[in-house]
Amino acid sequence: MRLKRESPDPLYAQLKDLLRTEIETGHYRVNDRLPSERELADHYQVSRITVRQALLDMAREGTVYTRVGKGTFVAEPKIDQPLRAVTGFSQDVQMRGSRPASRVLEARVIPAAPDVAAALRIVPNVEVVLLSRLRLADDIPLAIETAYLPFSLCPTLLSHNFAVESLYNVLQNDLGYTLWQAEQTIEAGLATAHEIDLLAMTPPAAVLKMVRLTFIKDSVPIEYVFSIYRGDRYKFHSTLQPSVTGQPA
Repeated sequence: MRLKRESPDPLYAQLKDLLRTEIETGHYRVNDRLPSERELADHYQVSRITVRQALLDMAREGTVYTRVGKGTFVAEPKIDQPLRAVTGFSQDVQMRGSRPASRVLEARVIPAAPDVAAALRIVPNVEVVLLSRLRLADDIPLAIETAYLPFSLCPTLLSHNFAVESLYNVLQNDLGYTLWQAEQTIEAGLATAHEIDLLAMTPPAAVLKMVRLTFIKDSVPIEYVFSIYRGDRYKFHSTLQPSVTGQPA
């Protein structure tokens, strides 16, 4: 396959599409090393700057990853995360056959800020549990979660070791709460320098920002959580049903 120099599409974009096709068709498999910049430049008769731009874009998209001094390799496919029942990170990772883990970044009781208090339907400055964790699957950092929970509903929460325990399992099995439903929003954004460092990403890096409010019975909020997911590793999907009338909008 050759690049079309008469095409309006930039050469680096064409090269990226060609390499992506070779990955999708199995010519290059997961963790295979791609040819070097010089080899690709010689093969496609383009500059190394063009090759570098194509590979950089592919790295940002999560198609490839680089190892300093070793080259560029084919990355694992993005994790396809369905938006379905109220499940936690640990359960989702286990359902995909991977091993979940966490690194606790912060765990303490703090006064609720006005936005947190409003979401949890409590008075500002009332005590809440703050639990911030780096979430990993098979030792790969995938997300940062910062959760706020009313201290009055879970005063013993911080006696648990959330480096190894699941928050949702503790809420349901140890504290006896039934997670009834959740409301969540997702938007795209750019990772901060701190997030890039924690998630081991290449800047500039895209992330998916999720905000979830989880309820127990009687519509009582139990958890208000902010999550930052790696945009190069995650995509979310949902299944939509027809409207009540069965007619398209």
